[in-house]
Amino acid sequence: MGEFNEKTTCGTVCLKYLLFTFNCCFWLAGLSVMAVGIWTLALKSDYISLLASSTYLATAYILVVAGVVVMVTGVLGCCATFKERRNLLRLVPALQYFILLLLIFLLEIIAGVLAYVYYQQLNTELKENLKDTMTKRYHQPGHEGVTSAVDKLQQEFHCCGSNNSQDWRDSEWVRSGQAGKRVVPDSCCKTVVPDCGRRDHASNIYKVEGGCITKLETFIQDHLRVIGAVGIGIACVQVFGMIFTCCLYRSLKLEHY
Repeated sequence: MGEFNEKTTCGTVCLKYLLFTFNCCFWLAGLSVMAVGIWTLALKSDYISLLASSTYLATAYILVVAGVVVMVTGVLGCCATFKERRNLLRLVPALQYFILLLLIFLLEIIAGVLAYVYYQQLNTELKENLKDTMTKRYHQPGHEGVTSAVDKLQQEFHCCGSNNSQDWRDSEWVRSGQAGKRVVPDSCCKTVVPDCGRRDHASNIYKVEGGCITKLETFIQDHLRVIGAVGIGIACVQVFGMIFTCCLYRSLKLEHY
């Protein structure tokens, strides 16, 4: 009987630390997912006002929510295991714990799939909407976010206009007289000084093939790849941890942890 108890205790201890390790891994995975979502919202969302769809923003919020839930789940699991709190384990029975992890898995998959689908649709959306957004909302009342995004887009990516600098000739900003004698925004200039947009010569402004639309498309597609890889990649890895963790929870309960 003593030998049996000793084996049982040894097995329980091993299972306990394996479970603790897996919960730590879940916590780190959640941190990674949340970090990518926050990174997208904080540093990669300058041009969201130029997009007709909210899919790009939605994928970032989904990653943040999924990451937070994973981290909370991981912390609870670590505390329950490391501190030997049976009550915490009972609060989340194996089946419920599996369902919770399954929901997290689905959130990450949804974020990844949305990123992939939007990646395929981005070119069409930009071709249909970017020119109208830039020419009809630039420097118009209530569209300060668009104005700021356009200026930053043209300066950061060294481009002018959606397709080319000629797009600005049809803009509300030029037609209304707000532009003064400028034919393009000052943000098109290679060296930005007041009223530099009066000359649209190649020596003064950025004239690149494809205009800003190709630059913005490449920028967003590159980041969508990151979102998709993080969402789907971590979700797939999580499947193995999800199955093994549930087996560990079940084993611990069978051994009267």
